[in-house]
Amino acid sequence: MPLRPPSEPANPQTLALAALGWVLECEDRAARYLELTGLDPDSLRAGLGDPMILASALEFLANHETDLIRAAEALAVTPEELVAAKDALLS
Repeated sequence: MPLRPPSEPANPQTLALAALGWVLECEDRAARYLELTGLDPDSLRAGLGDPMILASALEFLANHETDLIRAAEALAVTPEELVAAKDALLS
């Protein structure tokens, strides 16, 4: 199910939260994300409103093309939209 109608731009925060949810669906992928970011579950929960934390999930995906493509497919967006959301959160 798409996150938005095709004509509407994706909200970077919403897209990042959806991408984070996708990352955390797989135990191995979630462990890799937490290890690479240095986050623990408590700091991740506490930082869900922080653009840097949200961008970290998108950066994690952007650095692993296979996951980026699979996440984009699962979220019914393009990989470019995920990367653009990361850039928007970091600006």
